[in-house]
Amino acid sequence: MLRKHGLLIAGVALAMAVARVGTAAELTIGLASEPSALDPYYHNLGPNNAMATHIFDRLIHQDPNQVLKPGLATSWKPVDETTWEFKLRKGVKFHDGSEFTAEDVAFSLQRIPKVPNSPSPFTIYTKNIESWQIVDPYTIRFKTKAPHPLLPVELSVVSIMSKKAASGPVPEGKTTEQLNKGDGLVGTGPYVFVEWVPGDRIVLRRNDNYWGEKEPWEKVTFKPLSNKAARVAALLAGQVDVIEKPPTTDLAKLRKNPDINVSQGASNRVIYIHMDSYAEPSVGIPDTGGKNPLKDVRVRKALSIAINRKAITDRVMEGLGIPAAELLTPGMFGTTPNIAPIPYDPGLAKKLLAEAGYPNGFTTNLGTPNDRYINDAQVAQAVAAMWTRIGLKVNVQAFTKSVFFKTRNQYKFSTYLAGWGSGTGEMSSPLRALVATRNKEKGFGGTNRGRYSNPEMDAVLEEALRTVDDSKREKLLQKASKLVMDDYGIIPLHFEVTPWATRKGLKYIPRADQSTRAMMVRPE
Repeated sequence: MLRKHGLLIAGVALAMAVARVGTAAELTIGLASEPSALDPYYHNLGPNNAMATHIFDRLIHQDPNQVLKPGLATSWKPVDETTWEFKLRKGVKFHDGSEFTAEDVAFSLQRIPKVPNSPSPFTIYTKNIESWQIVDPYTIRFKTKAPHPLLPVELSVVSIMSKKAASGPVPEGKTTEQLNKGDGLVGTGPYVFVEWVPGDRIVLRRNDNYWGEKEPWEKVTFKPLSNKAARVAALLAGQVDVIEKPPTTDLAKLRKNPDINVSQGASNRVIYIHMDSYAEPSVGIPDTGGKNPLKDVRVRKALSIAINRKAITDRVMEGLGIPAAELLTPGMFGTTPNIAPIPYDPGLAKKLLAEAGYPNGFTTNLGTPNDRYINDAQVAQAVAAMWTRIGLKVNVQAFTKSVFFKTRNQYKFSTYLAGWGSGTGEMSSPLRALVATRNKEKGFGGTNRGRYSNPEMDAVLEEALRTVDDSKREKLLQKASKLVMDDYGIIPLHFEVTPWATRKGLKYIPRADQSTRAMMVRPE
């Protein structure tokens, strides 16, 4: 990985390696999804968050593997069980030349809950902060409602705005509409906003006064290209330099093309199947006399071991998947060392169904999006075929993502396929969201649409979430994960491996969070 870009910018060699059209230091990126807003607090959504990292910094940064490192904060430490102290970086300037201080941090945290009509608010990351104290311009202390070891991790996904630039007469200061037009869209990040033409382009220019590593790209243009074939065609035609999410059907050809480089890396996103282990009768299961078989752990285990995960990752995912044994990618915080993928055993699956009273299986619907995850509908069809072999009658119901999530949230599936990416990079994220007993006050079970409940696991998870000692917390998270996996409360299938394709002369440094950033594109 090349770090000293000043040496690269000089010379004909870089011009030849980087030149596509126009200036050598221009970069064009083809996006699969356009951000819904440039207001960094309006919508907690992957494309929005990735774009925000160009314009704004966070107190704490995440490296490509989601390891925390200093950002606008140079250090952080717990002062007592409910107090964290952050030391801020001195000499940092916003894009308008004003100085960054603790006042900007306080303004940012105050603004987050005031943004109206947020489809997915950032309060999930700040709700545990009870108060804060500005000790001096470069020191701020946060008081949490209870011991909260995840505060540094949570603040690593919160952009810091300029109090001077983003203040205004309404409660949130500058409105989302104003920010989307660039009014008040001022950060300390490596790029400065130039323009957004929705549906066509987002243009940024390099921040030459950036406190961190200088970027090689003077200008970056993001082009929304939602059609997979159109993204590939644009890359091959030289209209863009980088594309995200090249389709698996084209990867083999792209890898063989001498003018194209393909980069890929394991992500933090688990693709899973949730089961309705609550309702009786369950929607989608009409032939069991009103009984819900999914409430029986033997049935849940049968459905899990009837799935050949390796066949799915090899054939359906075409290598862009890693068979999953739990809900977070191996090696990340809170995962179980050396845990093996769940074994494929259709014979035992049939035996378990018979023991549970379903020797001839039963009918179930299997909901899935068809445009959200890599080959999502195809994976669901493969799972359905495997379940059919043990006697189930499976109705796959595939929808566009907007229809799927609306239907799922109305509890209209007995089983459904979805995915979860751990923004914090530790096991508490999927456990708290996907399998903890639903409790809005605690922030538990927000995406637990199978309504699975395991009070023992909940208790261990709660203990982990108030344990500041990292080694103790990790052991508790491993224990909580094992309790869910042993109970087959959810079926993890695989972790996505995320690909990017670039033209020759460039490389993309993969990120576990699957985000596409100009900062990850480097000349070879």
